[in-house]
Amino acid sequence: MTRALRALAAAGAALLAVTAAPVAVARSEPKAPPEFVDLRSVDPTIITEMRYTTAHNFMGEPVDGYRQPVCILARPAARALRTAQRSLLREGYSLKVYDCYRPQRAVDHFVRWAKDLDDQAMKGEFYPTVDKTRLFEDGYIAEKSGHSRGSTVDLTIVKLPALPTRPYRPGEELAPCYAPKGERFPDNSVDMGTGYDCFDTLSHTDDPRVQGAQRANRQLLKERLTGLGFVNLAEEWWHFTFKPELFPDTYFDFPVARRSVAGH
Repeated sequence: MTRALRALAAAGAALLAVTAAPVAVARSEPKAPPEFVDLRSVDPTIITEMRYTTAHNFMGEPVDGYRQPVCILARPAARALRTAQRSLLREGYSLKVYDCYRPQRAVDHFVRWAKDLDDQAMKGEFYPTVDKTRLFEDGYIAEKSGHSRGSTVDLTIVKLPALPTRPYRPGEELAPCYAPKGERFPDNSVDMGTGYDCFDTLSHTDDPRVQGAQRANRQLLKERLTGLGFVNLAEEWWHFTFKPELFPDTYFDFPVARRSVAGH
């Protein structure tokens, strides 16, 4: 009897220890509303080069929240891009997207980086003439982004057949983003006068210093998109927002991943 009571007491103590231990609860990631889609499900012919999943960006490292190189957009914006793509394909061109929906956690990552004045690893390419202390004041970095609302896209035009763009090698010698096309980082985009995400006034869509084929290429992109409801940001030739926005006042934070729009 004594032995049985001791065994029962031991079992009770073990049970108490288990129930008292903290229980690990898996935190579920937010998912996109049903109005968001993977652009490839709407038009698989549009080229995707999601820069923020890689180290080839102004921070020099993959950005928080970018899990997979997938372009997520609100459905009306994605459908408008499909219409533009059909027009360009007939002329031997294709759209290429660099960034689409951007989670708020990614924007927060930009802000942390901008405040770290010691981190200037990618200055030689992306902001060679801009003092990092001025990134907020000059409007290059902000605490909120229209990309987080789901109707804004960064993109360019590629001449077909599209040649592959070589991967960036961390630590390689950097060339200014406004250098002649043959000198800056290679991109299969047509020549737009600067590279993508170039923090410089030459990136202004209608900068008068940009002439000839470079200006014509910018105008081709702008013309095909604005006729379908997109509005260009005057300071960035690559930046367009589809209007009216489905979510004009909401800044989402679900990750850039296929699971975020699975089943949409």
